[in-house]
Amino acid sequence: MKKWFENWFDSKYYHILYKSRNHREAAFFLDNLIQKFEIPLSSSILDLACGKGRHAVHLFDQGMEVTGIDLSKNSIALAKTHEAEGLNFDVHDMRLPYKENHFDYVLNLFTSFGYFEDSNDNLRVLKSARTNLKPNGILIIDYFNSHLVLKNLIHNEKKIIDEIEFSITRKVEDNKVVKQIDIEHNNSNSQFEERVSLFDLKSFEFLFEQSGFSIVDIFGDYQLNRFSEKESPRLILAVQKVKL
Repeated sequence: MKKWFENWFDSKYYHILYKSRNHREAAFFLDNLIQKFEIPLSSSILDLACGKGRHAVHLFDQGMEVTGIDLSKNSIALAKTHEAEGLNFDVHDMRLPYKENHFDYVLNLFTSFGYFEDSNDNLRVLKSARTNLKPNGILIIDYFNSHLVLKNLIHNEKKIIDEIEFSITRKVEDNKVVKQIDIEHNNSNSQFEERVSLFDLKSFEFLFEQSGFSIVDIFGDYQLNRFSEKESPRLILAVQKVKL
């Protein structure tokens, strides 16, 4: 059987539900990262779980050499419409190394981590990211703040987008936020699921220790303010590849 992320991320309804994602906010965040880390032009960047490529395209427009990878064939097909020399997209499982010692930076953005039932798979993602990085390369993970998510969890929600009705329920199960998405469209019904782990800072610290990374900096929002467990909307971690 396919995993939930294989079904949901390759569905047309996934792109419809999330089509209003804020591109301006994404560009603002990336520009702040470029300034904060003084990322040189022509740096080689891997966008891990790139989706349709909105982050990769903006980085390319700033002069970076960018590759985006994602398991979703449909997402990569859409991303490939933006391809150019220095901007490439590929279908690839982020649990597996892509290009050894090739990238200056690996980015994993918009809570594109913690999808797997087997905790070893999450560790495999980090170890593969480390393999993809050049010596002393930087991995940046942009995750939700699990403490704030738990505090503000919306259990039931309905949305109508393009005459499609989305009924969304959320619960916490096995230390994961489980989102069930029921869809009614043209007198037919579909059902999908999201399951994302509630990793907090201590969880990530343990994973980084196991995978060969050292924390460089921690931020709590896209303005790169300091992280506060009680108040920050995001948990953004910058970690550096270290020798094992």
